[in-house]
Amino acid sequence: MKRYILVLFSFISVYAFNHCKAPEKATESIVIKNTNIDNESAKISISLVKGEYYNHPTFVIWKEDMNEKYVETIFVTKSYASGIYGYEMVGDSVWRSVSGKSIQPAALPYWTYKKGKINGKTYVPTPDNPFVDGYTGATPKQNFKFETGGNTAKDSYRILLEINQTADWNNYWTNNKYPDNPAYKHSAQPSIIYAVSINNADSVFYMNPIGHGDPKGETGKLYTDLSTLTTVKEILESVKIVINR
Repeated sequence: MKRYILVLFSFISVYAFNHCKAPEKATESIVIKNTNIDNESAKISISLVKGEYYNHPTFVIWKEDMNEKYVETIFVTKSYASGIYGYEMVGDSVWRSVSGKSIQPAALPYWTYKKGKINGKTYVPTPDNPFVDGYTGATPKQNFKFETGGNTAKDSYRILLEINQTADWNNYWTNNKYPDNPAYKHSAQPSIIYAVSINNADSVFYMNPIGHGDPKGETGKLYTDLSTLTTVKEILESVKIVINR
């Protein structure tokens, strides 16, 4: 497992990422320094600006090669990586007001299957088989910037982000669409996936949506039709990546 040194700076300011010069927005900046990096200045900075419907989402950021093969996880929210949420789930529909085990296969299905099985046993992280090969943290409440070492690749690669929010219904993804599937009932609109290809010529990149995940969390299929998604598209306003070479 990779080793990291964590430095946490809370509520610093960055400029909003849009075409207008909007006022500065409060952010949380999480800086991770990989002790195995030879060139410490080669950092990747990922800035997430929350959208109108940002409300404690679950998300993951990871790296792939240009053949769409999984390489490594950069960040994943701690609750999903551990299988332990702020509210423990009992059965299919009862939530207790104490932290505890909760398995949500429809939360981040695209990444879940991309990364492969954990300990050769399960795709979805559980308390017995948590995902530990990457940085995990609580969902930030504000916009935030995540910095990590690791931009030492000479070839092009891809960075992806998958994000989801519970009970995010709309006129298409209704609560009776898959009445016999508890995973869908907890998810509603499926996860949305963003991606960008990183090259050696540029230093600033913006992620764009490329599809959504399996609404029932049963496969790692990427669905490219986004026409049925509404508010899930507005969980994030923008995702900006800056490469410091």
